[in-house]
Amino acid sequence: MLPTTRPSPVTRILAAANAVILGKSTQTRLALCCLLAKGHLLIEDLPGVGKTTLAHTLARVLGFKFSRIQFTSDMLPADILGVSIFDRESSHFQFLPGPVFSQVLLADEINRATPKTQSALLEAMEEGQVTTEGETRPLPEPFFVIATQNPSTQIGTFPLPESQLDRFLLRIELGYPDHDAERALLESGGRREQLPTLATCLGPGELAAMQQDVAAVYSSPALLDYLQSLVEATRQDVRLVHGLSPRAALSLLAVARAWAFSDGRQMVLPEDVQAVLPAVARHRLRLVSGGYAGNEDIAALIRSLPLA
Repeated sequence: MLPTTRPSPVTRILAAANAVILGKSTQTRLALCCLLAKGHLLIEDLPGVGKTTLAHTLARVLGFKFSRIQFTSDMLPADILGVSIFDRESSHFQFLPGPVFSQVLLADEINRATPKTQSALLEAMEEGQVTTEGETRPLPEPFFVIATQNPSTQIGTFPLPESQLDRFLLRIELGYPDHDAERALLESGGRREQLPTLATCLGPGELAAMQQDVAAVYSSPALLDYLQSLVEATRQDVRLVHGLSPRAALSLLAVARAWAFSDGRQMVLPEDVQAVLPAVARHRLRLVSGGYAGNEDIAALIRSLPLA
């Protein structure tokens, strides 16, 4: 009898997640690649299409400590970071950590909060620590923010400032399910009840090892030439207010490495860069005419630089 091989951790994670999030395998893979590349994820779409379920599913299958914040217009930064209260017995102030002190933080409907409250996440997302009342406190590792937001055309939303948008490695949209996926949802009554029964797919330290493997995925000089050409093309496009920054270029390479790794490869191909470019670039490229670049704008950019 031939020995059986155990599926890779990536395969196990995606299989478990796709059993709950039906018909969205590409978005689920992008979300996992975001985590493997040590970034944060922004999901923008209409209410009810599965944004919160995707975030909760990832936390369950990865086995991480999970916190959820429902953002509202009257929320204060202390509601996220924590607050010090006076302990009468010890006659000292005692810090009560907020929900940001978790491994996976779901910031639900983040654009319903005011910009001041949204900015409370900036240091946490960038530095992995928060400073409150003059004291800096480290956050648990890993620390992964999954923020969801409703379209800015909806009533009661505050657009995320550009400094906050740039902290998100990827922005994805889920969209409506296809006919077969929606039929399966209707027949099963929804899949959220499966969340408590989801098994953890990673052991202790396994994610950190995978992240190191992702960082070691090879990118050839020719691949870097192609990536730089894409980035420079955005800077020369007169339709755009500004092009991709050096940090965005590094983000594009990191996610392309994770995409290649999730496909079982140790080398980045131009197709990997093309696959992740929309999710990396759209929320960073603002159009002169207003709004942000769409899928067709990114597709036109890719077509303008054909592979040799």
